[in-house]
Amino acid sequence: MHILIIGAAGMVGRKLTDKLVADGHLGGKEISRYTLADVVAPEAPKGFDGPVETLTIDLSAPEASQTLIANRPDVIFHLAAIVSGEAEADFDKGYRINFDGTRYLFDAIRLENAKSGYKPRVVFTSSIAVFGAPFPDKIGDEFFETPLTSYGTQKAIGELLLADYSRRGFFDGIGIRLPTICIRPGKPNKAASGFFSNILREPLVGLEAVLPVSPDVRHWFASPRSAVGFLIHAGTIDLDKVGPRRTLNMPGLSATVGEEIEALRQVAGDKAVKLIRHEKDETIDRIVAGWARDFDTTRALSLGFKAETSFDQIIRAHVEDELGGKIGG
Repeated sequence: MHILIIGAAGMVGRKLTDKLVADGHLGGKEISRYTLADVVAPEAPKGFDGPVETLTIDLSAPEASQTLIANRPDVIFHLAAIVSGEAEADFDKGYRINFDGTRYLFDAIRLENAKSGYKPRVVFTSSIAVFGAPFPDKIGDEFFETPLTSYGTQKAIGELLLADYSRRGFFDGIGIRLPTICIRPGKPNKAASGFFSNILREPLVGLEAVLPVSPDVRHWFASPRSAVGFLIHAGTIDLDKVGPRRTLNMPGLSATVGEEIEALRQVAGDKAVKLIRHEKDETIDRIVAGWARDFDTTRALSLGFKAETSFDQIIRAHVEDELGGKIGG
């Protein structure tokens, strides 16, 4: 089996690659080859003896997608995107990457399908940003998409394309709407949601963090560990069970920022919590106010997707995976 990961140099892409290499198979089929692509050079995975092609490539370039599918990967994980805050700040860049790049990829597969019958599994990462306020108490799969950001609009368009190209038989597509992934390792990025991770990640290693919104803000979360699990399950699931509505709300945990902080207190103590400094940011506060807060994910759970059920679990997963089980600076 040949796996293509677009966005392989990103946090989730790296973790997905490592997990697939460790498992050695996907859906019971041995993985024999990888193509790893991103706008910066992805690292070749350690512990894999088969062929690995690493590509530094811009998905928004019209010819890039033909290069990506030239060797006919069996499963394509499309993770590449400009994050929410950056897509809002740079309108042209957001649409170029998140819309044009996705359309070019899907169309390259369509054209190859017409020539040779090529029909891969395509796993598309969408976002809960496709939903906009006002919200019901819990958002179900029947709730309509009215995004209030450019990023959410771009992801909603990608979902529609995925469903239509799958309906027409050009590829077997499935979309997963990811919760906000927390705790993200590494350094802060331009995502408006970045502070959800920052206020936990930095204090866990003895550093200060800024909280730009009220502790009453409620949001929907899952760990990087769960995100990788979602992707792998989406790559193997029987799509006849999914049906024509090809994009699913992924399971997660609804919690307030205050509950995040209390979970941090339980895991790392008052010393860590005192490192959080509240400085309101009106722009971030406005963006976050339009985001979904809670979901009914009965459908995804019934199809076998799983996530954490407490913030303690999310924090402890980060401590185990990123800090070697140790807390403190």
